[in-house]
Amino acid sequence: MRDQKSPDDNATDQYDLQTQAVRTGIHRSQFNEHSEALYLTSSFVFDNAAQAAARFSNAEPGVIYSRFTNPTVAALQERLAALEGAETCVATASGMSAILAMAMTLLKSGDHVLCSAGVFGTTVQLFGNILAKFGLVTTFVDSSDPAAWQKAMRPETKLLFIETPSNPTTEVYDIAALAAVAKKGGALLAVDNCFCTPALQKPLELGADIIIHSATKFLDGQGRVLGGAVLGDKAIGEGITGFLRTAGPTLSAFNAWVILKGLETLQIRLDAQSKSALELAQWLEQHPAVDRVFYPGLASHPQHALAMRQQKAGGAIVSFEVKGGRAGAWRVIDSTRLLSITANLGDTKSTITHPSTTTHGRIGEEARARAGIREGLLRVAVGLESVRDLKADLERGLGD
Repeated sequence: MRDQKSPDDNATDQYDLQTQAVRTGIHRSQFNEHSEALYLTSSFVFDNAAQAAARFSNAEPGVIYSRFTNPTVAALQERLAALEGAETCVATASGMSAILAMAMTLLKSGDHVLCSAGVFGTTVQLFGNILAKFGLVTTFVDSSDPAAWQKAMRPETKLLFIETPSNPTTEVYDIAALAAVAKKGGALLAVDNCFCTPALQKPLELGADIIIHSATKFLDGQGRVLGGAVLGDKAIGEGITGFLRTAGPTLSAFNAWVILKGLETLQIRLDAQSKSALELAQWLEQHPAVDRVFYPGLASHPQHALAMRQQKAGGAIVSFEVKGGRAGAWRVIDSTRLLSITANLGDTKSTITHPSTTTHGRIGEEARARAGIREGLLRVAVGLESVRDLKADLERGLGD
């Protein structure tokens, strides 16, 4: 007779990532559903007044209100924590709300943050403008050299924040080396793992303290919903949960359910997209209309060796500079018929954008220059289409 215990019912940490992405976090209701249940309810009913009081005081575990406890969201948190090897995961409404929740929980007025200059434009705005209003001081470091970060450390430095690879120039940071810098100075290292995801990179295994995700991107993988996550140890998770319970930038149950289904194909998608991205990058590198290609999987990338040590593949993001500055870049974009002209990434559909006037258009010319974002730069997020068709689509503008 078949053993009635399925992998769903057991701890899944002994399984490979692909199995965890399909099986972790399944807790069946009385109906014994096969797929993850979607709990679309604002609140949950208690058996009696004593139980309500016990749950609100945390004396008894259980669900209360979907702003901070929902079984579908909890399933996503359990699954993503397993994939990243984290003690806890707290899901948020978006990637930016994940960064905000981390900052509001772990930092205070007078604290100092070191942030890489090459990050998403809105991240620059959050640290440099919004959080600055509350007394948080941020220094943007325009080098991936750990020595530069060590030199920028102050006694009041509490957080080092990086994207690796960076958006959009795919600069790679040595996570282990920066973790050592942070630890020496009594600070934490947070890594935005959006470009790689746990399918390609495990920052906690390399010494990072916190992982940030925009689940909107590759974790969902099909451009359907917004979501974010903060991962770390139990103390960090409890603090983030407390902030979300009060401030409310939480993930909806529906979005959590969609992202759960997206995780099931994460490894398969990233493997295929990385393979296509490498082929596209190699083609672009030989194109006479292209000045430079930014892709960690290329031997010409300045941090190629480092990327191949801490990543399983180069990822799905290819950025490149074309001749002719903004006019040349816009000509390529406007000539496309297949690629989607949108600033989002991580979709099964390939996208193209001009970072200088879209994702990084609000941060100012000086900040863009510090991040290496020039007028001729284009960013392509490679999806699941035929690489031959992607090349042909780009050739329309590059070949003019």
